[in-house]
Amino acid sequence: MNRLPASFLLGGLTALAWLPAAAGRPGPDEVLTRARARRDRMTVAEKIGQMTQLEIGMISDGKDQDLRINESKLRKAVVEYGVGSILNVFETAYPVSRWHEILGRIQAAARGSRLAVPVLYGIDTIHGANYVAGATLFPQPLAMAATWDPGLMRETSRVAAAETRLAGIPWNFSPILDVGRQPLWSRLFETFGEDTRLAAAMGVAAVEGYQGEDVGSPIRVAACLKHYVGYSFPASGHDRTPALIPEVTLREHFLPPFAAAIKAGARTVMVNSGEVNGVPGHANGFLLRDVLRGELGFQGVVVSDWEDIKRLVTAHHVAATEKEATRQAILAGIDMSMVPSDYSFPDLLRQLVDEGAIPVSRLDESVDRILALKLELGLFDDALRGTESGTELGSADSRRLALRAARESITLLKNEGGLLPLPARSRVLVTGPTADSRAALNNGWSLTWQGDRESLSPTDRPTILGAIRARLGPSATRYVAGAAFDDEIDLAAAAAAARSADVAVACLGERAYAETPGNIDDLTLPEAQLRLVEALAGAKRPLVLVLVEGRPRIIRRVAGAAGAILMAYNPGLEGGQAVADVLFGDVNPSGKLPITYPRDPHALVNYDHPASETAVAQFEFGFGLSYTTFTYSDLRVPPRTARRGDGVEASVVVHNSGRRAGAEVVQLYVSALVASLTPPVKRLVRFDRVELAPGERRELRFSLGGEDFSFIGPDNRPRLEPGTFRLRVGDLAQDLTLE
Repeated sequence: MNRLPASFLLGGLTALAWLPAAAGRPGPDEVLTRARARRDRMTVAEKIGQMTQLEIGMISDGKDQDLRINESKLRKAVVEYGVGSILNVFETAYPVSRWHEILGRIQAAARGSRLAVPVLYGIDTIHGANYVAGATLFPQPLAMAATWDPGLMRETSRVAAAETRLAGIPWNFSPILDVGRQPLWSRLFETFGEDTRLAAAMGVAAVEGYQGEDVGSPIRVAACLKHYVGYSFPASGHDRTPALIPEVTLREHFLPPFAAAIKAGARTVMVNSGEVNGVPGHANGFLLRDVLRGELGFQGVVVSDWEDIKRLVTAHHVAATEKEATRQAILAGIDMSMVPSDYSFPDLLRQLVDEGAIPVSRLDESVDRILALKLELGLFDDALRGTESGTELGSADSRRLALRAARESITLLKNEGGLLPLPARSRVLVTGPTADSRAALNNGWSLTWQGDRESLSPTDRPTILGAIRARLGPSATRYVAGAAFDDEIDLAAAAAAARSADVAVACLGERAYAETPGNIDDLTLPEAQLRLVEALAGAKRPLVLVLVEGRPRIIRRVAGAAGAILMAYNPGLEGGQAVADVLFGDVNPSGKLPITYPRDPHALVNYDHPASETAVAQFEFGFGLSYTTFTYSDLRVPPRTARRGDGVEASVVVHNSGRRAGAEVVQLYVSALVASLTPPVKRLVRFDRVELAPGERRELRFSLGGEDFSFIGPDNRPRLEPGTFRLRVGDLAQDLTLE
């Protein structure tokens, strides 16, 4: 069996054993013993029920804030079918009190079932508890990756977990560890970018923040790693469409973040909705059994994504009937089916068991995992654990943390002649479709699935326009819409207003979207917005572009017209204030791109491309300017020759050579000058974010091991070859020879 690099292997440990039992909590062996004891009391129908997940509409009537639990539907689901899990909202986020009512009635019904097994409720907490009204909304994951700050990621995830558990919800379908190497993909903003090591570091931090040392704590939730594996690299760029990924590439780029997060103790995994090399994720026994369980040692719960067992028939056509699709998925390794809107799964699975097509022992494996998770979460002791935690929803401290995250994420991509920061007494024209939109700041998974209901956004947080106006006053702030996302409105009026302003700030980008509704076929910024920029350029006044977008929309045609460009990503509810703070210099920008920003629609090349690839990016991965300057010196890699397998110590001095304090992300890259497979031009191996006062110097040290110089060979195994390697930090380089 092919193996992953040694640094990602788990030494045969089970998922429950990676973290020590918290004081007073049962250890993994005891949890498993308790789970098996409960499973032994179950009928086949009750076991199948535990493996079934339904959406909230199956137990309710109405939607939005008019949703109400239907007792007859609830009894059918929880008592008659013994459904193990329920998920989602029906359209809009609910207040905590409403969640308490909903979860209270669900768990009361569960107590009335024969074995009183609690229901495991799951939700998509993507950038804060986005389905809990009044919760803190942080920047989206891609923006968090731009901070290059795992500690901050851990803190924001901790808050998100506490606010989710306050609602009574113990299971979070996050983080996405799909590596974002296809910039067209509509879920890019949910990833931690294109680099494996950065994605792994941020993903591990998210898991640690969500789960803590005791996942059963009333302020913690179980994490769910999504979407195992290869989902983020569709050939077409469209959501839920096929990916063509050689196994060597899968192992080099896409598996390691999952391996790292599993090693960190992640309790659950959600499966790729698409297919890799013609095999749908939900029927891929090699990836689910041999790799996930056999190689990575994962022993937690594997849950399907929305309706994806059915899609083996309707989309992938690898099964003629849903019954056959169910057989394939369960034997491939699915533990729980997100059905989610009918009872086809439990009915068909029962038929398959009765016919001997699926052994009861296979059900037992899944049920043990599901019950063990419920025991770890403390649901048998208190099915509503967390509702009395005392967590303050959307507290002042949490909002300050969200503002800090938004500020750290904003990436300064261009600043000709020191146009930014803007003078405090500027007369500013604000224009463009994202200038006065909170929905654009948040993007999808924000109070609703698509995040596009502007009327639901809290009005006490300013848009970019509102924050600029609050700073300068109404008389110095002029707003002209200029253009909508896809349509021209009043380009001439915007240009005329620019002529009477000191500077024009054009806020461009994307409307809110999530998943398939966000599919596009061209990354180029819509024509209406490009024409707005060209009209503003004709006014011959200084021009700043602010890009509020979940993926890098191509701006080559207008990039030269702007004196300054800010990448704001989707910075969340505090993002309007954060953008204004950077524009006027209250905050020194420190974000670095976690993706390559392409220049041309058909040159979508990642930073770690082979040397034979010559595509030019608009802005490189890892790039980001500051209002101060940083210089590097004394890159040392002693000795210059080492034996393979020896540890290597590298050090470098970074100096804030400017006049104001700032934060720099120091990035260490390794390049193999020659290898038996074409090597990438460079590969990120370490990074560290440091804050330096003006004139301050600091030496950073990095310890490297064999895995930092190895690669996946043509036999799909890790390979460490002798040769010369070039280590790079900033504009410095040093060669090292491995013998």
